[in-house]
Amino acid sequence: MSPDTHIPIQSGTPEYRHVKRHHTARYYAHRVKESLSTRVSKLICTIFLTLLFLVGLIAFILWLSLRPHRPRFHVQEFSIPELAQEIIGLENVQIIYSATARNANQNIGIYYDSTQLTVYYEEQSIGGAHLLFPFYQEPKNTTVIAGQLGGTNLTVTSQRWHQFMADLGRGEVAFRLEITSTIRFRIWTWDSKRHKVHANCPVGVGPDGLILPNYKDKRCPVYFS
Repeated sequence: MSPDTHIPIQSGTPEYRHVKRHHTARYYAHRVKESLSTRVSKLICTIFLTLLFLVGLIAFILWLSLRPHRPRFHVQEFSIPELAQEIIGLENVQIIYSATARNANQNIGIYYDSTQLTVYYEEQSIGGAHLLFPFYQEPKNTTVIAGQLGGTNLTVTSQRWHQFMADLGRGEVAFRLEITSTIRFRIWTWDSKRHKVHANCPVGVGPDGLILPNYKDKRCPVYFS
């Protein structure tokens, strides 16, 4: 070939050639099936998480609306009329009391299976009685617990009476009225297990033998045991 001979160069010829891959119908079917499975899995997960969220939300709302509140106790009356007298027979001493038990729940009833009332002076029991009237308390309802202690249900010795008189000289005789009860909560037709509830009600009596105003209708601390 002579030096003057020119060799034509093909224009547009790519430096690298791309090789086209030809996929079979089975490959495309597998890809479609894989894509469909992924979508179904995502849908199932979304439905499950949504249901889980709704169940949790409903349970939380029910818990807020149905969680039981403790009964509320208030002392309305507590008196020892004999304290206003100078000379008495100790066998005639009586304590007259009246308290309320309030069910503040909106949709929960309370069964009172048994109730015990005890009066303490300087943390020593001076009397008490079993209140033998089990009862059911409707929601948003108040029950009055009233009566009197005397005779064999009340122990006031001569020494104790002199202590009362000494306290009266300082303006107040301090007592503690404790109401103990075994209760069950009722939610529709379901009853809870039994709980022992204690209400500790501090009360003060003045020279006239009547409860002092700052103790009247005062809410009593309540705890379970």
